Amino acid sequence: MSTPPKSIVVTGGASGIGLAITRHFASEGHRVAILDLNAASGPGVAASVAREFPQSAVSFHQCNVSSWDEQAAAFGRVFREHGGRLDVVVANAGVSEQGATTLVRLDEKEEPSPPKMTTVEVNLVGAIYSVNLAVHYMNKKPKTEGASRGSIICTASNAGLYPFPIAPLYATSKFGVVGLVRSTATVIEKANIQINALAPAVLDTNIAPDKDLFKHMVVTPMETLIRGVDQFIADPSVSGAVAEIHGDKVTIRPPHEYVDEESRQNIETFWRLGYA
Repeated sequence: MSTPPKSIVVTGGASGIGLAITRHFASEGHRVAILDLNAASGPGVAASVAREFPQSAVSFHQCNVSSWDEQAAAFGRVFREHGGRLDVVVANAGVSEQGATTLVRLDEKEEPSPPKMTTVEVNLVGAIYSVNLAVHYMNKKPKTEGASRGSIICTASNAGLYPFPIAPLYATSKFGVVGLVRSTATVIEKANIQINALAPAVLDTNIAPDKDLFKHMVVTPMETLIRGVDQFIADPSVSGAVAEIHGDKVTIRPPHEYVDEESRQNIETFWRLGYA
């Protein structure tokens, strides 16, 4: 490699999108730590990727990303094992609602039942924890004028851009990730740390409850998502961006325009005053 290998964390890195990203970074010779709940297959996946790309170093760390204690322990362990360095964090771990949503039950006759919050806890709370930990460890890197101290990439979804009535809790989690990225970028800008989001359309992964589902969909190639990852890593001047991944295209989606000048002024005044 012409440059030193990066220290990289990929949550949910043992399957699906996370595994594709893990393999991509390993193919470039980087040091990749997989944080994943699946202890049955995770170590074997890490070993397999390491064998495939012997110039890399790939490790597995069992972690439930919805647990602060587990994520904090895993990040601390990776930071120490990687020589006190963390360059890239991909907050990717996610789950679907696995069928019919539990948010509303229109046929419920008796006492109300609470919705299952796993989707929000993993997809949004887990990403919040990952961003917090990423900034903490990236901020330990010596600061050089104009140089990036780290890149955070969160996996959102185009269900975080459009209404997704089949799974409103999933949509809520992904809209939350988009808001997290767009709102955090300015906060960490002064630390020379970047945060961006990928918003993929349908990719063929194991997040869906049934593989037959993909027979009815227009499926986006995983290669397009990897191009989105590379685009963010290559340009450290970009932060707070959301890249919609669709077909063979990577499209940067701008935030909503302010409805009027007063709304813009209010948002900017909150930031200038330093509290809300």
